[in-house]
Amino acid sequence: MLFALICNDKPGQLQVRLDTRPDHVAFLNDLNAKGTLKFAGPFLDADGKPNGSLVVIEAADAGTAKAIGDADPYARAGLFASVDVRPWNWVFNNPANG
Repeated sequence: MLFALICNDKPGQLQVRLDTRPDHVAFLNDLNAKGTLKFAGPFLDADGKPNGSLVVIEAADAGTAKAIGDADPYARAGLFASVDVRPWNWVFNNPANG
């Protein structure tokens, strides 16, 4: 099942995001290599600066999806004010639907 991790950064934490980004990218690359990551990218503020993340993963259940989200270096660095884990159905432009 697919889950969307909707992550909102704490205000004023851009430097934490920038400092932690290499580890975060390595984490996502590992999830991608395992076939767990479907897509990901940052939310942007009015100035075009990242202020959150959308990460869509495949997981057996919500608990597993939450555990994956908790292991993200951004989460471990305390970057996020909130993370919403929601089941998600990829209908349009899903490459798995050929």
